[in-house]
Amino acid sequence: MNAPTDAPAAPAPSRDLPNGFQVQIDLRCARHGDLRYLVGGSPTRLMRLSDAALGMTSVDGRIEVCDGPTRTLARRLLDAGMANPRPMHGPSTDDVTIVVPVRDNQSGVDRLLNAVGGVKVIVVDDGSRTPIVAQGPQVRVLRFDENHGPAAARNAGAAAADTEFIAFVDSDVVPHSDWLMMLLGHFSDPAVAIAAPRIVGLDRDDEGGDHHKRSLAERYENGHSSLDMGPSEAGVVPGTPIAYVPSAAMLVRASAFDGFDESLRVAEDVDLCWRTHENGWRIRYDPIATVAHDHRTSMRTVLGRRRFYGTGAAFLAERHGESVAPVVMSMSMAAAVAALLTHTRIGLAVAVVILLRVGHRLRTRLGELPEATRVSAQMTSRATFFGLLQAAGAVCRHYWPVALLLALISPRFRRIVIEIAIAEGVVEWIRSVAAEPAVAPTMGPFGYLLCRRLDDLAYGTGLWQGVVTHRELAALRPVLTP
Repeated sequence: MNAPTDAPAAPAPSRDLPNGFQVQIDLRCARHGDLRYLVGGSPTRLMRLSDAALGMTSVDGRIEVCDGPTRTLARRLLDAGMANPRPMHGPSTDDVTIVVPVRDNQSGVDRLLNAVGGVKVIVVDDGSRTPIVAQGPQVRVLRFDENHGPAAARNAGAAAADTEFIAFVDSDVVPHSDWLMMLLGHFSDPAVAIAAPRIVGLDRDDEGGDHHKRSLAERYENGHSSLDMGPSEAGVVPGTPIAYVPSAAMLVRASAFDGFDESLRVAEDVDLCWRTHENGWRIRYDPIATVAHDHRTSMRTVLGRRRFYGTGAAFLAERHGESVAPVVMSMSMAAAVAALLTHTRIGLAVAVVILLRVGHRLRTRLGELPEATRVSAQMTSRATFFGLLQAAGAVCRHYWPVALLLALISPRFRRIVIEIAIAEGVVEWIRSVAAEPAVAPTMGPFGYLLCRRLDDLAYGTGLWQGVVTHRELAALRPVLTP
């Protein structure tokens, strides 16, 4: 399949949740445990539950689907990002075929097959110099004489599968136990087309590795890999914190699978997720299910991969437009953030005036919400914080060639860029530690700051390379809403 859009469209999904399906309201959306007023989701919104809706909800925020009204309420909360699914059952692993695209990684295939025993497997040898050998009672091998790329290999494996679900698993990952069972439950929601696990670093200590001799690059990858979508479950939606899930490990509903674009060697997974979403299907990310990835261990290979990922942004912008924008915020917030970044008294005064107006408008929209003034102030502060973080990240990552040029010309701008680069890195390190307080950091703030800035330089280089090659500026264009 060279162009997925030429293939017959997958049938529209059903939105009717089955009886017995449960959802759990995200209690972070309920202030002081009050479920009547929910503030959250992405984008942030206010939802007021009626007396009837509250009657369908347990005191801990659980809703079980048993009739039309509970079905409607559960779906609305899921789509708003204010609740997460708690399915009680799912399909069997007998309904799954694992498709493994591989080129010249026999040891990885052997390791993977040892971890997925009892499940049907199709290994697609994508033109390996030495043919891949894979044996087992439920294992088949398809071979390409020439390399066609991972997208074509996955599509060929999917076409050969005869099960209702297909798990795409790269040869350099090792799934943890019960990962399939954890993901399969999500498909009891008929609108779900893709479910994906969290991708963590492979524990080399189990293979005789020495924890104390890990390189800086390996420690960075293990704690902050671009494949790791983090510890929080969520729906996968363009423009939200989890905008896509990587194809290194994902489980798809065969009837909803629209095919990877075989013309792509990068970002084919992002493209698949966004096309699937555009077709009306839902995608879930579930970090309870985990798959270990054999990360690269040298800084050169890590940064080379980041640059490669960056080259895909121009194509994604051409096909999906604003979904790939480096900055998305309202005009008012953009003006306030720009004013704050000037580091001047006038800029601070302008920002305060703008933010007071933003907070006032938000207070009006919150209406009868208890403590609406305090909530609007908190939400405005939070939006300002993330606006600053987004702008700082864009300066260091997407726009670093422009920032570097201006820094060479202006000593004042040079100082601002240096301050942004340091502050953004430290804040992100603190946030990563706070997100998983029970997990020891893989590296300290100084090592993380160095690696993050190198990561940004590499990705930004690839981004600009793609923009020049495709002559597509949309990947650099910010989106400012009214």
